[in-house]
Amino acid sequence: MAEQFEILWNTIRERAKALVNPISYSTFIEPLVPVDIVNKKIVLQAESELAARTISKNHMNQLREAVVSANVGLTGAIIYVEGSEEYAVRETPDAMEETSVLLDPRYTFDSFVVGSSNKFVFAAAKSVAENPGENFNPLYIYGGTGLGKTHLMQAIANEILQKKPSLKVIYTTSEKFLNEYVDSMYTKKGAGRDSETRFRNRYRNVDVLLIDDIQFWAGKYGVQEAFFHAFNELFSQHKQIVISSDCPAKELTTLEERLRTRFEGGLIADIQPPDIETKIAILKRKALEKKFVVPDDVLAFLVKNSDNNVRTLEGRLNTVIFASKLHEEPISLSLAATALQEAIGPDEPEEVTPDAIIRATCSHFNTSKEDLLGKNKRQEIVRARQVCTYLMCDMLALPLVTVGQIMGGRDHSTVIYARDKIAELMRVNDKIAKDVNDVKSAVLKQ
Repeated sequence: MAEQFEILWNTIRERAKALVNPISYSTFIEPLVPVDIVNKKIVLQAESELAARTISKNHMNQLREAVVSANVGLTGAIIYVEGSEEYAVRETPDAMEETSVLLDPRYTFDSFVVGSSNKFVFAAAKSVAENPGENFNPLYIYGGTGLGKTHLMQAIANEILQKKPSLKVIYTTSEKFLNEYVDSMYTKKGAGRDSETRFRNRYRNVDVLLIDDIQFWAGKYGVQEAFFHAFNELFSQHKQIVISSDCPAKELTTLEERLRTRFEGGLIADIQPPDIETKIAILKRKALEKKFVVPDDVLAFLVKNSDNNVRTLEGRLNTVIFASKLHEEPISLSLAATALQEAIGPDEPEEVTPDAIIRATCSHFNTSKEDLLGKNKRQEIVRARQVCTYLMCDMLALPLVTVGQIMGGRDHSTVIYARDKIAELMRVNDKIAKDVNDVKSAVLKQ
């Protein structure tokens, strides 16, 4: 979670830089460290009470303006000093708000690569963002893992928050919605006896509701009932609803029929696997974001014999970039071929299986399959488990729920956390990148 705070703060800090004079910015604003988010306010730790006092007296309005103008779903800031009575965090987290899924500001329509396989769903998403509740309601987006569903969902939310800030927008995952439902029904924390009412009001008093990976509710009829009533309430008020899934609505046979028919009553848009030209365009954009120049022949090689998962493509690119940094060589076709442990040729690579990834991970980290898939909390075992989960997502075209089942019956949110955690660490930690690449090489050699 700390990495997500940092991403948000970097965006806010750039806005603050333009609002605060350079000397004050470098002295007081730049050293602030994001440590938490409470009630849609970012908690920023100052170095001393003197610094906190100066910021609170002279720069709080500019800081608040920077937070709002950054359009990252936050409304303000709290200045905090560790151990200080004067600058402690006194706000009590809202029982429902604290479970919100924060939007990634990098997920925008501009950063989404449009090709023949996804131009229809992209146009539908743009239309919804421009006129929420008026054109396609609900919008149901479906497609395989790693094709861009979450990117488009968050792009809709980010666009609406930027262009129509008066609207209340909630983006969440089906897992988060389910957890909040369970808390509201069976626990008495935070909101106490009002928890059920607060949950109901939270999801019925919005202008735009986006829920990712709806297939996770398969067989869970209590949460389906709760969403059914929220859906009806929002739909009757012409509020926008956007849903994503890994399959068409008609194939969600374990969802109630009345839900499926409501999904089918809106616009159903699928994201098809990208063609070769789109894959190359995606890699070009990813390379540009990482500030690396990758020759066209290397890009063509990276997409050759690749599956349709965009994360797999990015994983291949990361492998080559890491090899370039490690060997201090410019990226070339020979470097890419060596880094990926694949020869250039027409032969199809052998099929990668979950067992192959598990065996390679256990061997590399010197652990047993029982510990890897079990509940052992030792740091080195947890890291091996996260690497294995990342590679399952990276190398296999499997639904996240299936990956969780393979990895010892873990839930959907745990898989997402492990995948994203390792992906982020690979960008900043060469040892983690080497571990991942070594395990991947071992898998390909089996």
